[in-house]
Order: sequence, then structure tokens, then C-alpha cells
Amino acid sequence: MHCPFCNTADTKVIDSRLTDDGSQVRRRRECIACNERITTFETAELSLPRVIKRDGERCAFDSEKLKAGMLRALEKRPVNTAQIDESMNRILKHIRASGEREIASQQLGEWVMAELRALDQVAYVRFASVYRSFQDINAFHEEIQKLM
Repeated sequence: MHCPFCNTADTKVIDSRLTDDGSQVRRRRECIACNERITTFETAELSLPRVIKRDGERCAFDSEKLKAGMLRALEKRPVNTAQIDESMNRILKHIRASGEREIASQQLGEWVMAELRALDQVAYVRFASVYRSFQDINAFHEEIQKLM
């Protein structure tokens, strides 16, 4: 690992620990040349399945696109970033646990809606209205009735 301060090609590991959720290794490193310390996080690089859209098109899974959709639904809602990150991690765990090479976008949408339902009911209805293409006020009313 290159030192970000002096660009020396080598650093030594001082301490290694698992993060709280166990999905990453946190390492404290020290530069051999300038003695500056840095923290790095290591995660396993796993290939995620391709997404099959409703029209049959297949594309690479993009976690940033998924998170952007959740953030749009959660806009101006009292949900903190840590909660959103935890929800994203749970969705990614579902995806990895499925073990599939391809996953339907409908399944992803259902997992997102389940997470949003737990985080914030208004965000859930916002997302569901776009995801399920609500056509009129009755569709909103029915979804709200399900929540009650």
C-alpha cells in the first residue's frame, strides 16, 4: 500500500480488526518512511449478479443506482445516513445470499420496499408509487391501508 503522504511504496500493518458488522477488516497502517498513520478498510470483492429488467434487458448491478433510488424516496425524511447504509448492506446480503447469477429487478424492488417500510412509511409509499406505477389516488389509498 502506498503512503498517501509521501508516496512510499510500503506501509506496515499495526492493527487489524473486524468492523461491527463483520463485513470489513479495518487496518491501522504506518508508513515506514514518514511514520504517518492511516486507516484502511478491506472488503471481499464478490461479483454481484446481473439484473434482469422488466423488459428482459440484462445489465450489471449498480449499488449506487439502487442507493440513489432509496435516497430519492427518503428525501427530506428524518432518516440518518447510518440507517440507510445498514439497509443497503442488508439488501446486498440478500443479493449475495441468493447465489444467483441473475436476479429480477422485481425482487430487488421488493427488498428495497421492505427496507423502506421499516425505515420510513412515507418514503415507502413514495417508492412504491413509482415502482408499482400507481395510476390514481385509489392505488395510494390501498397502499396506505395496508400500512395501517
